Amino acid sequence: MGAQKLSIAVVGAGMGGMAVAATLRQAGIDVQVYEQATGFARIGAGIQMMPNSMKVLRAIGIEERLRQVAFQPYSHLNRASDTGEVMRELPMPESMFGAPYLCMHRADLHDALVSAVPSEILHLNKKLTGLNQSSGQVTLHFADGTRAHADAVVGADGVHSVVRDLIVGPDMPIHKGRIAYRAVFPSALMNGFDAGRSRTKWWGPDRHIVVYYTNPTRREIYFVTSVPEPAEWMTRESWSAKGDVHELRAAYEGFHPDVRAVLDACPDCHKWAILEREPLEHWSDGRVVLLGDACHPMTPYMAQGAATAIEDAAVLARCLKEVDDIEAAFEVYEAHRKPRTSRIQAISSANTWMKGGDGDTSWLYGYDACNVPLTVATESY
Repeated sequence: MGAQKLSIAVVGAGMGGMAVAATLRQAGIDVQVYEQATGFARIGAGIQMMPNSMKVLRAIGIEERLRQVAFQPYSHLNRASDTGEVMRELPMPESMFGAPYLCMHRADLHDALVSAVPSEILHLNKKLTGLNQSSGQVTLHFADGTRAHADAVVGADGVHSVVRDLIVGPDMPIHKGRIAYRAVFPSALMNGFDAGRSRTKWWGPDRHIVVYYTNPTRREIYFVTSVPEPAEWMTRESWSAKGDVHELRAAYEGFHPDVRAVLDACPDCHKWAILEREPLEHWSDGRVVLLGDACHPMTPYMAQGAATAIEDAAVLARCLKEVDDIEAAFEVYEAHRKPRTSRIQAISSANTWMKGGDGDTSWLYGYDACNVPLTVATESY
């Protein structure tokens, strides 16, 4: 399609938005990114990058930068909340799936993704209010009265996506009564306690907590929980809402001493409502397409929200490079990605991943979005 002449506007500068900006540029496409925020805050949160998403980050060119700032766990370790019994452990050497498994601060991953594209293509304080398609072009309207034009638009603007509302229709995310508390804090506050060389998920009857370090020196530790709690307090942007650390500790009163050691040392925390949506019937409308949480938001229980958005970025760029029509490229992208993301959504929602047994994990972690055939082969999911 003459990719070097194609222009694409990306709405949203989160993980998925910055990843697709990088992959599209590598495909020879002109990209501009529009973000409603006025800047990027370093909110205290960790993130896991599994081998499936690390393969894309390697292709983008930021793997080595991430290795410098990330903790590389020995394994996925799943333990019973009270006794500490090992329910399942999956060692994660790089040789197993062809890429490392890294845990890091979300801001460090985002900074690396931002560094992969020229600063002049990123436009802040651009809140999208409308889209118009005509004569092979899309016009974007922003709250500040400005407009932009592109051959196509990628909506990577998250679970509260304006782009999705405009092309699919407004809907509300589903809250199933689960709240996540989280915190990043100095490991020194734990007075010598070591949380171990693995990323550990502690499973309780109706709640869990995941604990891991966020850098190679283990000087910083992170945890994230899921507890049953109503969300009347929830706002449209609740990512930075403060939690009560005393309520948090009370919620995990019966958990193993290793969990208690982490929570007792935690000085404060944030909380957010865990939101989901049912899989959408379609991800695109003409020359506008969705990516990541905008089309397949999921619970964080498999650590695949950002990862699947990063996979989306690689596949979408390949489709636009290899298919001779924008709308047809979007159809191939959706047909290829929807079976996989729908499967991950369902398993993640059920919160059963690696709770026990020895089920196959290669379909998830062994996936290579940069090289997998673009023909739809459902058995590969």
